[in-house]
Amino acid sequence: MNETFLELIFALALIISAAKICGYISIRLGQPSVLGELLAGIILGPTLLNMFGTLPAFSEETHVHETITELAELGVLFLMMLAGLELHLSELVKSGKVSALSGTMGVFIPTALGYGTAVLFGLGSTEALFIGLALAATSVSISAQTLMELGVLRSRVGISLLGAAVFDDILAILMLSVASIMVGGGATGGTSLLATILRMFGYLIGAAVLGYWLIPRLTRYVQKLNIFMGVLAFTMVLVLIYAWAAEVLGGVAGITGAFLVGLLLAQTPFKGEIQSGMTAVAYGFFVPIFFVNIGLAVNLGAISGSDWIFAVVLTVVAILSKIVGCGVGARLGGLNNREAIQLGIGMVSRGEVGLIVAAFAVAQGVLGQNAFSITVFMVIVATLVTPPMLRAAFRQKPQQTEQNKPMLGEKS
Repeated sequence: MNETFLELIFALALIISAAKICGYISIRLGQPSVLGELLAGIILGPTLLNMFGTLPAFSEETHVHETITELAELGVLFLMMLAGLELHLSELVKSGKVSALSGTMGVFIPTALGYGTAVLFGLGSTEALFIGLALAATSVSISAQTLMELGVLRSRVGISLLGAAVFDDILAILMLSVASIMVGGGATGGTSLLATILRMFGYLIGAAVLGYWLIPRLTRYVQKLNIFMGVLAFTMVLVLIYAWAAEVLGGVAGITGAFLVGLLLAQTPFKGEIQSGMTAVAYGFFVPIFFVNIGLAVNLGAISGSDWIFAVVLTVVAILSKIVGCGVGARLGGLNNREAIQLGIGMVSRGEVGLIVAAFAVAQGVLGQNAFSITVFMVIVATLVTPPMLRAAFRQKPQQTEQNKPMLGEKS
């Protein structure tokens, strides 16, 4: 075995062990396991132990961290596929009004408040715009995991939350496209924006219609072939293809494609078999790597001096703006006050989506390193506080709450 591979397997053993141990401790303390897994990344990352920079088992010349990041990307794809598998397509359609209003207001209000906060602390308009866009992003994978642990993913709030995340993803990417066109200053900006919109909706409609007709038939055909673990392997291939097509053909996040696969496979008679197999693969290996990798990607020590004031204020604005924006949208859509707050809290996490926006701005040369570190701090704190806030928001009352009642047609 070569040295790089030995470093990789040692790193994976360390990451998975830390994730499961910290997840266990988190559960014992009354919190979701995902909180512990996120904190495991903070502990192992450059903020504290800096495993890749200090441990003699890792050399600077190898690209082990990049490989782990790629495995983490697979983890979030499988996680979102499982979230989609938990739902019925008809339930998601019924939540359309709430999802649309909540997702839309959950983009525009955080963007405006983030922009205003950045300008208040002396940043230029372009830099402030991209910080606002980082606040607009939502990484629903962490909330989905928490809701699955709490057993309320299929509640009215859970379904609306996942639908709102789709609207959030589309709007955030559209606004990022507009911002990049403005920065580039190209003459074909209007044409580029129209092309972006057409790509998005073309992919979503095409993938949904084709998949609704084709995926159940192909799954039955694969099952009849009597290939060992054939349906499970076919599911993984579908997730990878849909995620690839979402990014390359549709211009939307790959997790949207993975989530769509889960929704479509939930309509097949093989849902139980797929869920059992994919849960073992995802939670035994890939998903812990994803959560730990979030912490490995950030160095909170890079923030110093007066920048901490900006970082803390921006983080507070990021948390409150999502709760207010998405919550008001959910309330207008028909949810009660408690449900609206629960949905708003579920949309707080920025995760990898916020990091992608910030990294894009740095690559475009419009976001400085100080502003980038502050944005990363905001992303990581917003991500960390989401699971315990969700658990507190869904804490059981003496009577069964409305959002924990079975969906229409579901056995209690």
